[in-house]
Amino acid sequence: MTHILDELAWRGLVAQSTDLDALRTALDDGPIRLYCGFDPTAPSLHIGNLVQILTVRRFQLAGHLPFALVGGATGLIGDPKMAGERTLNAPDVVAGWVERIRRQIEPLLDFEGPTAATMVNNLDWTAPMSAIDFLRDVGKHYRLGTMLAKDTVARRLNSDQGISFTEFSYQILQGMDYLELYRRHGVSLQTGGSDQWGNLLSGVELVRKVDGEGVHALTTPLITKADGTKFGKTESGTVWLDAELTTPYAFYQFWLNADDADVARYLKVFTFRSAEEIAELERAVAERPAAREAQRTLAHDVTSLVHGTHAADQVVAASQALFGRGELAGLDAVTLAAAVAELPTASARLGDPLVDLFAASGLVASKGAARRAVAEGGAAVNNVKVADEADVLAPEHLLHGRWAVLRRGKRTLAVVDVQA
Repeated sequence: MTHILDELAWRGLVAQSTDLDALRTALDDGPIRLYCGFDPTAPSLHIGNLVQILTVRRFQLAGHLPFALVGGATGLIGDPKMAGERTLNAPDVVAGWVERIRRQIEPLLDFEGPTAATMVNNLDWTAPMSAIDFLRDVGKHYRLGTMLAKDTVARRLNSDQGISFTEFSYQILQGMDYLELYRRHGVSLQTGGSDQWGNLLSGVELVRKVDGEGVHALTTPLITKADGTKFGKTESGTVWLDAELTTPYAFYQFWLNADDADVARYLKVFTFRSAEEIAELERAVAERPAAREAQRTLAHDVTSLVHGTHAADQVVAASQALFGRGELAGLDAVTLAAAVAELPTASARLGDPLVDLFAASGLVASKGAARRAVAEGGAAVNNVKVADEADVLAPEHLLHGRWAVLRRGKRTLAVVDVQA
């Protein structure tokens, strides 16, 4: 069996470590306890956070015991951003986000069995602490020079916005988390993204200073695209794990659209496919790029992880049905709504001539072009060819009483919406 650190290195998931050799020894000596933290500064985690959850899952599969920390306390403050102060969210809002994020993490880790994961909230040990206790018992172990040297803090200090004491204190709160988890549960490894390295070291140093013990930190690289553009963003914004913010259909499409230069790396980071399986998919990219086998595997695997296999299968069915390889009427309303949301849309009324709708949706340049498309057999409604240029939009055309999918040729699609 491949050692977990070698597995992570092969997958490109090792950026920084306090001492890889010492960590390897600790891992070899028996199961360790590790944690990763997630702050509820938004109503959902995003696919950048997914890197951390899946990294923790890999440790769990290797026999180690993970703790997932959802920061009900640190989420009230927020890790300092490179530019500008965060807006502080109300405590009840943050509490609601804590529960939403807990529900997103739970399906991705195993909470039963000998390596059962544990969910914790740092508000449990932070809320009871007085300001005096915080300053005397924790704050006295921090040196301003070290805190000021942190990259984000240094940049903010040199900016017009500056940095508040509230955000400046974040690194102390995160360091305290590590100390508490070490004392309460024997946690000896914290993982996170490389942008969190300073905060991870804060905890390592605090445990050393207060309890005289050596613990470990390990970061993963920030994921980027091969062309240097930002990963995890689309034209509509961040790719969220919450289905209400990014539908399973849009989520699937994000992965399906991965560039050939990126897809093998994403398979290593975001799936549990073996080295042999990924090598085979890499060959498929090189030999049959148009088939997009690697992208389809990536999209189905990650969508299944986050939204479940049924949702992933429904998305695949929707994608196929849109292009005539399945039955549109068999799609549920939620999946269909998500699928047609990606298409050009025109409002319509029952009785509108179909040629008018083809033109209004932008599928053709004019009504005359629409008539020619019908005559040539190249116009379809819900994958059924339009037989007569005089045909109108009828009740039987409407999917879920609302939409009709128009197609020009094999792959050019639009939708009309009678409720728009």
